Amino acid sequence: MVGKLHLAAAALAATTALMPHATLADVTLVRAGRVIVDASKPALGASTIAVRDGRIVTVAAGNPDARTLVPDLKPDEPVKEIDLSSKTVLPGLIDSHVHLSSDPGTPWWQEAVNSDEYATAVGTKNALVTVRAGFTTVRDVGSAKNVGFALRNAVRDGVVVGPRILAAGPGISIIGGHGDVSGFRREVIDVLSGGNTCTGAVECAARVREASRAGADVIKITATGGVLSQQARGLGQHFTDDELKSIMDTAHSLGLKVAAHAHGAKGIETAVRAGVDSVEHGTFVDDAGLKVMKEKGTYMVPTLMAFTGISERLGKGVYTPQVEDKIRQTLAVMGKQIAAAKRNGVPIAFGTDSGVFEHGRNAEEFGLMVKYGGLTPREALSTATTGAAGLLGLEADVGTLEPGKSADMIAVDGDPISDITQLEKVRFVMASGRVVPMD
Repeated sequence: MVGKLHLAAAALAATTALMPHATLADVTLVRAGRVIVDASKPALGASTIAVRDGRIVTVAAGNPDARTLVPDLKPDEPVKEIDLSSKTVLPGLIDSHVHLSSDPGTPWWQEAVNSDEYATAVGTKNALVTVRAGFTTVRDVGSAKNVGFALRNAVRDGVVVGPRILAAGPGISIIGGHGDVSGFRREVIDVLSGGNTCTGAVECAARVREASRAGADVIKITATGGVLSQQARGLGQHFTDDELKSIMDTAHSLGLKVAAHAHGAKGIETAVRAGVDSVEHGTFVDDAGLKVMKEKGTYMVPTLMAFTGISERLGKGVYTPQVEDKIRQTLAVMGKQIAAAKRNGVPIAFGTDSGVFEHGRNAEEFGLMVKYGGLTPREALSTATTGAAGLLGLEADVGTLEPGKSADMIAVDGDPISDITQLEKVRFVMASGRVVPMD
């Protein structure tokens, strides 16, 4: 019994060392060399950001003392100062499309072997890696059963270190579509099914309500075929028009946005007409789809790093032949959806599809958006701050460094507005006012 108690104490100590509460002072003064308050505006010079109880109190020029910055500071209230005078400080980054409980290159058949509990452990690892990379908010748009919700709550409650998480749970799919279990014997599929498939408007409405009951922050649907699923029927539309309308009406009546995985042009246009809030991937979007997206204010979430991750494993025996065929189709048009969205005035939100590639590499998406999508570094940064905040409905809380907002900020050595790759080398992270351990 004594041995078990010692082990439990050691485990608790190790966990506490990683808990964000361990580095939280009541008042923190961040002394920055320069500050990007809003990606759309010029940077400020040397400034001090005052943080109290996880919220930004003020952003002031120079290095004023704590009493000036926090007039109601109590005499015995602790004040911590962080010297980032050689760094550029900017808002914490937002990734609108992640899969924290997945790792790249995992054989497709492993879903019949690994448990949901194991997936949660993988997600805990990846949550820490992700926040250390500077992403203080993410939207997890696909996980097994309650895994995404467990991770969200564990981060929220300070049990593990990670970004703020909006979780969808399992994506809603047609039977046999991208998002359903496939590639196994029928009896194995029956065991592995996540109860996330539907046929007809009534069943699809039920799946949305069940997701809401389970605690979903957003509804994810697979509106078209997918690249990595074990079905070889292309990337076209999956749900019927009536099914899509039922999903949108039900989700929106519950106050939930809908994110639609969509590759094929017709599937994109149909999903947007039905009322989806964001198109995830948008690979083969055409002028008709872009026109409707502009009219409805639908966001494009391009996920170019997904194409990078799968291309790195192409021809190495990781993917089945039907998957490799779909991969080659998508690689031929990589980035064109970004340029088209920009040209047509469609809002763009940053998303990577991490889990298809290694978590922590999320910021490589910025360089791809500039290289293949034709965005400027400032435009690319905006997609991961104000753009993504708008999509997620969190613009009152994150996306800029302003009084009253959550103290989510990162620091880099150089100027990401002139060199976007600086965001791949984050030196400091504060998430909800808590300093994240970087090693």
